[in-house]
Amino acid sequence: MKHRSLGRSGLKVSEIAYGSWISYTEGSAERIAREALEQGITTFDTADVYGGTRAEVVLGRALANVRRESVEISTKVFSPIGPGANDRGLSRKHIMEAAHGSLRRLGTDYIDLYQAHRFDERTPLAETLRAFDDLVRQGKVLYVGVSEWTAAQISEALELADRMGLDRIVSNQPQYNLVWRVIEEEVLPLCEREGIGQLAWSPLAQGLLTGKYLPGTPPPTGSRAAGVAASQFASGALTANVLKRVAELGEVASDLGLTMPQLAIAWVLRNPNIASAIVGASKPEQIAQSATASGIELDDETVERIDRILDPIIERDPRKTPSQPTSYGN
Repeated sequence: MKHRSLGRSGLKVSEIAYGSWISYTEGSAERIAREALEQGITTFDTADVYGGTRAEVVLGRALANVRRESVEISTKVFSPIGPGANDRGLSRKHIMEAAHGSLRRLGTDYIDLYQAHRFDERTPLAETLRAFDDLVRQGKVLYVGVSEWTAAQISEALELADRMGLDRIVSNQPQYNLVWRVIEEEVLPLCEREGIGQLAWSPLAQGLLTGKYLPGTPPPTGSRAAGVAASQFASGALTANVLKRVAELGEVASDLGLTMPQLAIAWVLRNPNIASAIVGASKPEQIAQSATASGIELDDETVERIDRILDPIIERDPRKTPSQPTSYGN
């Protein structure tokens, strides 16, 4: 497992990170987390909203016997985690209360990377940044970042932090993969200039790029598109045109001696501004396979071949940050 610097910060993260969005049942999540550690993964990403705070509890237990300094724990704040009017957003009150809740559930004294899960239009940005800065100064948070913010929102936060002398954002966590590239036009150039690293989530496009979904065939039993998360799966991802083009990627992978997941993750990591690709898993063997993508390098000819196959279904519109895909190529 290789490691990369998170932007221009001194923090190193593993090229493959384990994300606990879909894996927070007690037994399976702990087995997957242990397998991730066996594979050399040191970066673990979660959020207080995952599983209604359950994901943090389970991750904390899974890492309880691990030397704390050997892992990087990332979590997020913004989404509702309770019924109250202040149980959401990026107000000072909620950030402080949410941070202490996450620390308690994770069973740790500090969070390596604390991220604003979305932008909060209802709270003054200065209030949000000041609260994050106070957590850093208190030693409860080491680095701060954002997730699914637009280039304009990130730019505003950087300018305000510089003017107020506050801790700067070091990371952004966007959705990024072979077919969803909305950050390339605006977010990536800004972040490259400002030293902000990307922690890319959904590098396999919710499983679309694993090759498990075949043209003219129903989604496999137990897959994301057929399981409990089906309502969050891009409805237009399983059209004949999309599946036909994704199936052609299998030939590219085969010619290189790679699996489809290895090819998709290696493509994401080809971008130097991507510090880590966050992968989820429902079984230990899935995280083990994803981990093998670390260190794989794709040449320009392969990348051009991939683009020729996928070009009609790639989404590039920067206005779709932070929306989620509903269809590709329509």
